[in-house]
Amino acid sequence: MTSILEVEQLDTLSSNASSTLTIGGTNTTTIAFGPNVTTTPSSLANTPAFSVNLGSNQVLSNNVVTKILLDTEEYDTDSAFASNKFTVPTGKGGKYAITLNIYWSLGNTESASELRLQLYKNGSALNREWISFNPSGRLTAMAQTLKVDLDLSAGDYLEMYALGYTGGASITAVDTQTKMSGFRIIGA
Repeated sequence: MTSILEVEQLDTLSSNASSTLTIGGTNTTTIAFGPNVTTTPSSLANTPAFSVNLGSNQVLSNNVVTKILLDTEEYDTDSAFASNKFTVPTGKGGKYAITLNIYWSLGNTESASELRLQLYKNGSALNREWISFNPSGRLTAMAQTLKVDLDLSAGDYLEMYALGYTGGASITAVDTQTKMSGFRIIGA
């Protein structure tokens, strides 16, 4: 037997003063939404989500770990990216998917012996969250991508760093091709 409940609005009792409305009880295993239902709470979305990039090329000194100055937002759903870092908002802790991209320009005459892209959490390098490339011979340009899943708590912050060792010459991180993006993974 199936019962149908039709209402204009579901809400908690005003005397309860609870911000949680429980649908289903101990026997409920699935709540299905029909085809005309729109879900809007941020708890049902992969947010916060952000994507930022360099507004212009950034010259990096040779053999110096340098913070990438990501200053141009493509989107930032929770206004959580500021001062070149992403900070997990209050109540938004959980597992996050983070992607770093850098496009290196080494000019016409330089050769590189190491190019490193690294993720920092709360001001410290994450030991396993980096990628390094050791080319042999002449290299004038290269792209690197680092993808990681991290457990983050409210207040944790992430930054993008890079190191290029070219034997003396400076190198360049190329503007819009150098970026950081991420989102909270729902259900993880």
